[in-house]
Amino acid sequence: MTGLQLYIDFLVFAFGAVVGSFLNVCIHRMPLDQSIVFPPSHCPHCDQRIRWADNIPLFSYLALRCKCRNCGAKISPRYFIVELLTAVLFLLMWLKLTQWDDPPVHGIYFLKAPIYWMVIAGLIVATFIDFEHYIIPNEITLGGIVVGLLLSIVYPPLMGANSLQMSVVRSVLGVLVGGVTLLVVATVGEIIFKKEAMGMGDVKFLAAIGAFFGWQATLFTVFVSSMLGGVIGLILVIGSKKGWQSRIPYGPYIALGALLWMYCGREIMKWYLGFIQG
Repeated sequence: MTGLQLYIDFLVFAFGAVVGSFLNVCIHRMPLDQSIVFPPSHCPHCDQRIRWADNIPLFSYLALRCKCRNCGAKISPRYFIVELLTAVLFLLMWLKLTQWDDPPVHGIYFLKAPIYWMVIAGLIVATFIDFEHYIIPNEITLGGIVVGLLLSIVYPPLMGANSLQMSVVRSVLGVLVGGVTLLVVATVGEIIFKKEAMGMGDVKFLAAIGAFFGWQATLFTVFVSSMLGGVIGLILVIGSKKGWQSRIPYGPYIALGALLWMYCGREIMKWYLGFIQG
């Protein structure tokens, strides 16, 4: 690895941390229907504007010892976690596309990097909002469906297609399969448990993932998220006195499944098909 590659990798990591700082704003303000642009970053406790020196991703949180400089209120560790998580995921995706894939991306295919980063950002925002508020904003779900469909038109390589028509078909199928699959699960769950088993936000969330990556990605995501959600949910339910009445957000498991698809989903599917065929 050359010095230039290391420098570029560092820039990607730093860029991810900066994006993560913005994602923290989205996570805090979107559920409250507040603008993510105005006013500038400020402490939610004392409402004082945060100085630029105290708003450096990762570094400022540690330098301030997790506290606001003005009022001394504790800063949630979520801010540091989101910035670090975004930086790491951005870097890993960059390394996958440029160094680990065979062949690595080049030319127009470099557009995959910012598109994948955008999807990763959306998954992170949806995950943390769902954890705290049990909702996934329409800006992420419906907006993701629209953007995914538009990208299938202007950038067919995202869908692994050689033609505009095939790219659009795969994207539309992804939306339909993703939405219908979870809609069926939600309907059956409601009949069995006599209450809402899954929110429509989850249905739209999976449809948005299908818009970007096609129907195979949605089925893979449903399979992985169901396993993760089932195992973790069972552990939480066993350890909780509330039993099955406990609310467990499903969006984070969908996001994990989608991330796994983006990084190694196709390789897992190839391995599995080869395994069952002997």
